[in-house]
Amino acid sequence: MYASRTRAHAGMQASQCRMALPPMLPVRGSRSTVVSCSACSTFRQSVATSDATAKAFSSGPSMLRAQQKQQQSLPQHARRISCRVLTESATMEVGAKASDFQLPEPLTGKTVSLSGAAAGAKAVLVIFMCNHCPFVVMLKSAIAEVAKEYQAKGLAVIAISSNSTKTHPQDGPDKMAEEAKLNGFTFPYLFDETQSVAKAYKAACTPEFYVFDADLKLTYHGQFDDARPKNGKPVTGTDLRTAVDATLAGSPLPSDFKVKPSIGCNIKWHPGQEPDYFGAQVVQR
Repeated sequence: MYASRTRAHAGMQASQCRMALPPMLPVRGSRSTVVSCSACSTFRQSVATSDATAKAFSSGPSMLRAQQKQQQSLPQHARRISCRVLTESATMEVGAKASDFQLPEPLTGKTVSLSGAAAGAKAVLVIFMCNHCPFVVMLKSAIAEVAKEYQAKGLAVIAISSNSTKTHPQDGPDKMAEEAKLNGFTFPYLFDETQSVAKAYKAACTPEFYVFDADLKLTYHGQFDDARPKNGKPVTGTDLRTAVDATLAGSPLPSDFKVKPSIGCNIKWHPGQEPDYFGAQVVQR
């Protein structure tokens, strides 16, 4: 599998750029997207950094951290590099207690806590997501529909964005508020600016789904369904629905139900503040 590049010069269509590109690096389980400014010189810098970053993933998390620090030496407009790495959720033990938190909701300006949102609920769904990830984008409307359907049955739903706005300003609070309004979210979409909540849950990718019972003990940590960008499978929410149905009923998951990890873009950590488990869930194909 090869890292992919996208050119997006300001005032120039990608097809108009005649710049010769270096050979693609074969990187298992990675997706690398480069967004450059209008200067071809900056694009060359970005390509070099992106290739180095992709190579770093095959060399291990410590190498990747070193490359991220190197990115910070670039001019601000040259840092808009989105290394979208195919990542799956880490294993979390069934029965683990949910960590409480208090986070701001950009749409309303209110502060929302897990304990407050979960009060009186039969089950709780916590989703780590963001605005731009294609794995989230394809599910946004379905997530909104499933959430609304199950909220009527006693499910409390909270979504959280933990992506760094230092590297991905498109995932910032203002854009989050727009996304919540545009998609008709009936649940709070919270901003984890310090990324402490993501680390407490050992969240690794977007989207990532956690289902807890009324006592806030984990019953499910896995995928929404089998649909992925461009794989042709329908978005149904089958896996998450099965888990939520069982939890609301106070029953264990069906014996023939196989829990599959969620897969998506890696959470975009603040440079130099990546958790110890960063990179451990990179998907190997």
